[in-house]
Amino acid sequence: MAHTLERPPRARGLRGALLAWVRSAPGTYLWLFVLAVTSFVVARMDQHTLDWFLAARSTNLEQLRSRPVHALVASALWTETSSWPLYAVLFTVFHANAERWLGTARWLVVAATAHVLATLVSEGVVAWGIVRGTLQRSMAETVDVGVSYALAGVVAVLTYRFAGGWRWLYGAGVVVFYLVPLVVSHTFTDLGHFSAVLIGLGFFRFAHGRSRWDPGRALRHWRRRHSGG
Repeated sequence: MAHTLERPPRARGLRGALLAWVRSAPGTYLWLFVLAVTSFVVARMDQHTLDWFLAARSTNLEQLRSRPVHALVASALWTETSSWPLYAVLFTVFHANAERWLGTARWLVVAATAHVLATLVSEGVVAWGIVRGTLQRSMAETVDVGVSYALAGVVAVLTYRFAGGWRWLYGAGVVVFYLVPLVVSHTFTDLGHFSAVLIGLGFFRFAHGRSRWDPGRALRHWRRRHSGG
């Protein structure tokens, strides 16, 4: 008699929980999977090849002039370093929570808008600096890839996820976190990050009718459950 091997109930439970977790934020984890693949590729390139490869997928002025759509899409799928574990944490904490809260369509609108508009703002400043002569013309070909503008926009829109005074505390923390590098360093990427934050905050209407989270209330509930009271 043939016998079939069945997975233990616990293994099936863990697998089901993992699938449910991924399905709750499909866009986030699909994007993260693509970044895992591209990070794997990046990690195996020598520096000279990597610079050439990423330059063709960058949102620098040269690429935006010749292939704007390709540049904006491709730049969000590649990173300059193979730091996928960090992205896994950031995507799980911010992107996944925003997608579950807003829904996939609205989350994607926020992320894409922040990525595109912040890129155009930062590169517009670069173009202006080159025309004025305050920036070198080589800045038109600089490598600029990554998901940080989209992340900044999503981090900002999560301000409206909080209830009461927590919203102001979180929002102020986000603004300060992204404003300080801009004031100190004055780089075009810092400008892009801060622009993305303002863009994310502009989506306050997306939060209309959505649930709010009160960390203080959640903490008190957790204490009651674990104190036996």
